[in-house]
Amino acid sequence: MKKYFDIHPQVFYPSIVLIVGFILLSIFGGEPVRLFFSEASKLITQSTGWVFILGVNFFIVFCLWLALGQFGKVKIGGEKAKTEFSLFSWFSMLFSAGMGIGLLYFGVSEPIQHFLKPPMPQASTADLAIQALDFTFLHYGLHAWSIYCIVGLSLAYFAFNRGLPFSLRSIFYPIIGDRIKGIYGNIIDIVAVVATLFGLATSLGFGAKQIATGLQFLFDIDAGVNTQITVILIITMIATISVVTGLKKGVRFLSRLNMILALFFLTFVLFLSDTLNVLGIFIESTGMYFDRFIEIGTWSSSFVDSTWQNNWTIFYYAWWVAWAPFVGMFIARISKGRTFKEFVLGVLFVPTLMTFFWISVFGGSGLLLEIETPGVLSNPVLKDASTSLFVFLKNFPFYTFTSILGIFMVSVFFVTSSDSGSLVIDSITSGGKLDAPIGQRIFWALIEGFVAIALLLGGGLAAMQTASVSTGILFLLILFVICYSLIVDLKQNF
Repeated sequence: MKKYFDIHPQVFYPSIVLIVGFILLSIFGGEPVRLFFSEASKLITQSTGWVFILGVNFFIVFCLWLALGQFGKVKIGGEKAKTEFSLFSWFSMLFSAGMGIGLLYFGVSEPIQHFLKPPMPQASTADLAIQALDFTFLHYGLHAWSIYCIVGLSLAYFAFNRGLPFSLRSIFYPIIGDRIKGIYGNIIDIVAVVATLFGLATSLGFGAKQIATGLQFLFDIDAGVNTQITVILIITMIATISVVTGLKKGVRFLSRLNMILALFFLTFVLFLSDTLNVLGIFIESTGMYFDRFIEIGTWSSSFVDSTWQNNWTIFYYAWWVAWAPFVGMFIARISKGRTFKEFVLGVLFVPTLMTFFWISVFGGSGLLLEIETPGVLSNPVLKDASTSLFVFLKNFPFYTFTSILGIFMVSVFFVTSSDSGSLVIDSITSGGKLDAPIGQRIFWALIEGFVAIALLLGGGLAAMQTASVSTGILFLLILFVICYSLIVDLKQNF
C-alpha cells in the first residue's frame, strides 16, 4: 500500500473529514448556506481587518530585518548546500505559484473598478488613475509576498538547516519541542491543509470562470456553471498528469513555460498599446506606490462608512494568508542553497516588480482606453469582471490570437497552481516527506478540483472567498507565532 499511499493518519483523515463535510454542506445546504457564506465573510472582514493590516506591515519589516541584519548570510541547507534550480527557473516558479491566475483575472478589471469607485477622493482624473494602480499594487506587491516569504523562509530553515520534517509543524519546534509530533503539530498541519485547499479552490474558481468567459467571447459557448465545472475537470486531469511527473520535471517545465508565455504576452500587448505612455505609467505609478507606501499600506478607512476596504484589501490579505502554507512551502521546497538575503530580496522584489509592470501594461492601458472613451471597459467590467481581459484585448489588433493566448495562459497557470498545491499537501499529509507516493499525488490533485466544483455549486465565488477568508484569519495568527519561533532558533544557533 505504501507504494501508492504513505500518509500521516492523524493529519490525513481529519483533513478529509473537514473537507468532505464542507463539500456536502456546500452542495446540499442551499440558500441558507449561501446566505451564511455571505454574512460570515462580512463579519470576519469587519472584525479582523485591523489585524490583517497590522500583520502584513509587520511581516515586511520582519523580512527586511532578516535579510539585511545579522542573519542575512545564513544559507538554507548549510554552508555547503547547492541550489537545485537556476535563477530563471526559480523566479518562474515563484511567479507562477504565487500570482498567475489573479493577475490575468484582475489585471485589467481591478484598476478600472478602483478608478470608478475610488477608495479615497482625488482632485483629478489623472490622480484617480494613479491611485487605482497604486491600490492594485498594494494588493499584489510587497505585502502579499512578505506573507509567502515568512512561511517559505521559516520552513526552509527548519527543514534543510535543522533536519526536521518538511511540514508546517516543524517551524514550531523551538516553542513546543517534541510536542510537534503530537496533537499540537497535527492541528497546525490540518489547518495548513484546509487553508491551502480552500485558497487554491478560490483561485481555481476565478480561473475557471475566466476561461469559460473567454470561450463564450470567442466561440459563443455558454459561460455558466456547467462550462466552468467542465473546465475544472479538464484542467484537473491535466494537472494530475503533471503532478505525477514531480517537481523537477512537470512543475519546473510548466513554470518556465508560464514565464516565457507571460513575457511574450506582456511584450506583445505593450507594443500594441500606447507604448511610451504605458512605460511612463509604470515609472510614475511605481514611484507613487513607494512614495505613499506607508500611507496606503496602513490606511484602514477609520472615518469612512464604506465596505470598500473589506471587499478588496482585507479579502486580498486573507486570500494571500490562506495561500501562505501552499506558496510558502512550495518556495521553501525550491530554495535550498540560497542565503536568507538572496531569498528575501528575491521573493519580495523580483515578482513584485514583474507584477507592477504587468498591471501597468494591462491596467494602465485599460485606464487610458476608459479615460478616452468612458464606458468602453467600465460597463462590461461592472457587469462581469471575468470579461475584462477579453473586452480589453478586443480594442487591439489580433484580438482572436491574443484572446486564445490569454485562455491558454490562464489554463497553464491553473495547472501549475493545482499541481504545486498537490505536492505541498502531499508533503504535509505524509508527515513531511519531500516525495510522496504517486497515488497520493493523484488523490490530492483530484480533491482540489472536486472542492472547487463543490464551492461553485454551493454558492459560487462568494462561497470560495468566505472559505478562504475564514481559514485565512486562523493562519494569520499562526504566522505571528512563526516569526517568534524562527527568531528564537536563530538566536540560539547563530
